[in-house]
Amino acid sequence: MIRNRFAAIAATTAAAALLLTACNATDDAASAAREGAGSALQSLNFGSGTAKQNNAAPGTGDWATGPGRPASKPAAKKWVQLSASSAGDLNPVVVNGAGFTLYRFDKDTADPSKSNCSGECATTWPPVLVAPGGKIFVDGVAKSDVGVVKRDDGNLQVTIGGWPVYRFSKDLKPGDTNGQGVGGTWFGVTPDGQKAGAAAEEPEQGGGGTAAPASSVTLSDEINFGDPSEGLAGSGCQNVGRDDSASSLQASGALKIWSEKDCKGESKVVQGTIADLNSIGFDDRISSVFLG
Repeated sequence: MIRNRFAAIAATTAAAALLLTACNATDDAASAAREGAGSALQSLNFGSGTAKQNNAAPGTGDWATGPGRPASKPAAKKWVQLSASSAGDLNPVVVNGAGFTLYRFDKDTADPSKSNCSGECATTWPPVLVAPGGKIFVDGVAKSDVGVVKRDDGNLQVTIGGWPVYRFSKDLKPGDTNGQGVGGTWFGVTPDGQKAGAAAEEPEQGGGGTAAPASSVTLSDEINFGDPSEGLAGSGCQNVGRDDSASSLQASGALKIWSEKDCKGESKVVQGTIADLNSIGFDDRISSVFLG
């Protein structure tokens, strides 16, 4: 009996040691990946503004695959440009130097950064690659949100908010957003790495409504929809008339609210009616909304 008990204890101890070793190995691998990405990032150069403003040479970098050409097979560029812009119904969304929409993939990971798109996937969705020692031009995208991750083939893929970013081979001209929502896993990427488009995010639930995008919203200065109030309707980004005044809102679907004009700053997707915007940390903070 005693011998069996000692044997059980020894087996349990050995299993725990193996589990701890496995966990440490996983943690070490993640730490090594972060250190490798950090070292690669330090080898790159950053430029504030667009490639054109920085006098980039014609036919180089993002311009090598210009308007009218489909996204090419993955190839590391001498430079890439990340610009906060709008494309189709997406505002904001990041585009490259030639004006093509950039995307993120839900099956990737952001912490640590990891791409899970290779082979045929990477042909359909060419990763945005930058050559070692290359340059990244940031235009409306915070440098602190930009990074790189080393892919399995050794190339450096640009990340935003930790998420690896891609082009879509079926976007044939600037402003195309044919990749939005493909497979329920591909979405345009915002300047801080989030999913572009109100329908792409999980909404904060209000007092009703559906998941369909809202085409109008009523913003009230008081909680529980008290007066004064103002209504906004249409599609796309709408600036509010009374900045930072709303304490409640009513809508028939999902919309995105923003803390700054022109759909910039902090944002949150809401659905239906919100009787007290303080409950989601947005009381007297709405400066613009995205509808449609």
